[in-house]
Amino acid sequence: MKLDRHGIRFQIWFFYLLFAVLIVLLLGVLQFSLIKPYYRNNQIRTVREVSAEIKRFIIDENGNPESISKATQITVDNNVCVNIINDRGRVVYEADSLGSGCVFHASVKDIENSPVAMNDGRAMREYLLTNNNEISINLNNERSRQEMVVYGQTIRANLGNFYIFVNSPLEPMDSIVEFFSQQYLLYTVIVVVIASVVSVLISRSLSDPIVRMQKEAEKLTHADYSAAFNGGAYTETKELAATLNGATEKLAQIDELRKDLIANVSHDIKTPLTSIKAYAEMIKDISGDIPAKREEHLDVIISEADYLNQLVSDMSELSKMQSGNYTLHAANFDLAMKIRDIIRNNTVLIDEAGLRVETHLPDLLTVYADETKIAQVIYNFLSNAIKHSPEGTVIEVTAYRKNDEETVRVEVRDHGEGISEADLPNIWDRYQKSSRGFSRSITSTGLGLAIVKAILDTHHARYGVESKLGEGSMFWFELVQPSEVEDIEDA
Repeated sequence: MKLDRHGIRFQIWFFYLLFAVLIVLLLGVLQFSLIKPYYRNNQIRTVREVSAEIKRFIIDENGNPESISKATQITVDNNVCVNIINDRGRVVYEADSLGSGCVFHASVKDIENSPVAMNDGRAMREYLLTNNNEISINLNNERSRQEMVVYGQTIRANLGNFYIFVNSPLEPMDSIVEFFSQQYLLYTVIVVVIASVVSVLISRSLSDPIVRMQKEAEKLTHADYSAAFNGGAYTETKELAATLNGATEKLAQIDELRKDLIANVSHDIKTPLTSIKAYAEMIKDISGDIPAKREEHLDVIISEADYLNQLVSDMSELSKMQSGNYTLHAANFDLAMKIRDIIRNNTVLIDEAGLRVETHLPDLLTVYADETKIAQVIYNFLSNAIKHSPEGTVIEVTAYRKNDEETVRVEVRDHGEGISEADLPNIWDRYQKSSRGFSRSITSTGLGLAIVKAILDTHHARYGVESKLGEGSMFWFELVQPSEVEDIEDA
């Protein structure tokens, strides 16, 4: 597989490995820079602790054989040498685990940077007394080639004063550093290997769901909507997969609607064109010289042309509104009066169908909306009710302000054939497939409810339909009004 330096796998692996290496390097720098002062401070603290223990065993416990044995063991355990001097400068106790490296046995020429002769008890005592009864001296032992520390303090006891001196090497630092360097290099290799393996596993676990989803997404480019996205174990990739699955489902629905739209529009265009051509040929061949027939055929051609013009207009309007480019021309108007005007303008159709319209409207119902578009919605609801109501039945048109005073509801109820439950979710689609909704006619393009839906969506209105087969239908919508809307009479 080709290495993709910009891929998520490589990037996660690289930065995780780089982070691990930087941490190891930082630890190495800190260790190499701090190990020497840390070791020195630790040794100085150790000699102070040894001095306190020697004092307890030799001075406080009067130097019995058991205490002397414990004190000697302490010097061995801590790799130090000890001298205890009395007021006359004589050594009353000594313990040595350094041998020739102990500065208390070395000649003056063997000790560099020493302010006093370490093998002279009186001089050591005087130096300690002049330095507030406690000293800590760093010096070099030329004999053993080591840097050393000498700690001294005055001990006051019942039998007199005593002066304890403890000598400890501050080296071998070189051997410690060398040992640490070897171990550090080994640990660095181990850490880098482990970090590399872990980063590969992490990058793979993160990228695998994305890679799988990318492969599934390629199916969508070929209009294959069988793609299924699996987000793996991570919340973000799960949410991404769920979103993509939802988008795939929507795309499949849109593609199905597109195919239906093309098929239905093609049918709607082909039928009138066929009629236009047929009647034009009839005029040419048969009725051209017969005025009555010619007029009849020309009326059919004009009617079919009008239908084609209406179809194009409806499709253009629907496309414009669904694209979000339509601007509402909202203003205050009396919705009750508008409904009465629409019913009055359709009186001829209502009478021809043998129907009766009952209205339940207030005297005044002011709303803030696009008057033309809302009128188009009400006209469509009323037109559908007229077309699907049997002769002798009643159409009820109701409008009122709900209890919250901010919502206006409009209902158009018929007592016709109704809509099946299976068809209800589809009636707002373009060219929906219910037996009720799609019928080729001169007055209907099949886009009415789709345009209604687009208008109400643009108004952010709620809408719906309640229907049962054989019991009629009730179409409704609700407009939520801004608080500043005032009655027209008060404006």
